[in-house]
Amino acid sequence: QAQLVESGGGLVQAGGSLTLSCVVSGSLFSFGAMTWHRQAPGKQRELVAGINTGGPTTYADSVKGRFTISRNNAKKTVTLQMNSLKPEDTGVYYCAAAHNRKVGSAWYGNYDYWGQGTQVTVSS
Repeated sequence: QAQLVESGGGLVQAGGSLTLSCVVSGSLFSFGAMTWHRQAPGKQRELVAGINTGGPTTYADSVKGRFTISRNNAKKTVTLQMNSLKPEDTGVYYCAAAHNRKVGSAWYGNYDYWGQGTQVTVSS
């Protein structure tokens, strides 16, 4: 049974940056796909970014060019670097893991493990 623990959320002004980290208990190698999702108040949870073992990534159109996802298997960590933050980036950010690699629409499918979430608030 794996556990995912997120950190790095907080309050930041528009235009600022935050780095979110997700530490995985157990081997990160066992997860083909690692992702970050977010849920804004009153909205459904949405995929923000994902990364497969070996590096292929996917991003929501709203964050392309501003966010970067990376994974360090040795440190069992998945990181989301968020730059040029906007008020609409506000929400609870969740780390999620799947044993299988994701391709295409599968990124929007089921995941095997979820973290508890970390709050990101961007003020205007």
